[in-house]
Amino acid sequence: MFTSVIIPAYNEADRIKDTLDNIVDINIIDEILVVDDGSSDNTELILKNYNNSKVRYHIQNPNQGKGKALEKGLEMVNEKSEIIVFLDADLGKTSSEVTKIIEPVASDECDVAIARFRPAKKKGGMGFVKRLAKDSVYELTGVKLNSTISGQRAFKREVIERFDSIPDGYGVEVGMTIDILKWNYRVKEYIVDMTHNETGRDLSGFIHRGKQYIHIKKIVNKKKKEWGN
Repeated sequence: MFTSVIIPAYNEADRIKDTLDNIVDINIIDEILVVDDGSSDNTELILKNYNNSKVRYHIQNPNQGKGKALEKGLEMVNEKSEIIVFLDADLGKTSSEVTKIIEPVASDECDVAIARFRPAKKKGGMGFVKRLAKDSVYELTGVKLNSTISGQRAFKREVIERFDSIPDGYGVEVGMTIDILKWNYRVKEYIVDMTHNETGRDLSGFIHRGKQYIHIKKIVNKKKKEWGN
């Protein structure tokens, strides 16, 4: 099955090459589409110098947010594509674990596979954001999922095509999960050995989590209105 991987990237010069290096030789991945969302570091330069026939990229200026970057990636997807994967740019060498979410969709175990990370090595204070996302999805759909904010997802193309647009901000994954479950698609989580550039317990980390919380709260309220909850 033709599989496309979309990677939105913002200031990931330190990690994007490792992330790409560890997926370009995976046979079940047919194309990799990177959208540089207005980076101010050397992400664009690294993409320009990355020479692999599977990899295409688009430079989006100015920064427009993850939702718009994913939408641009979807515009670039090959018409033959049957599985579409969203992957974060900061996974580095652990990006190769993406096969654990592609294979279940390819074998029709589910319509959408979400990567479930093992517990973080350092405490990042993310608990309240994850709880909000998890509890909100359960409240609206009756389905218990642990990784509702995970950005690593594989979809059957038909699922993605149901969306007129991709929700913006840090609530993108939660908003999409609610819609997908409401449409009665099969969603499963799979444990992966991936690692992010983890947010710490410093001021910028707490500001980041505060923004996440607000964005998720906003998208959940929107979905409650849309679905009549």
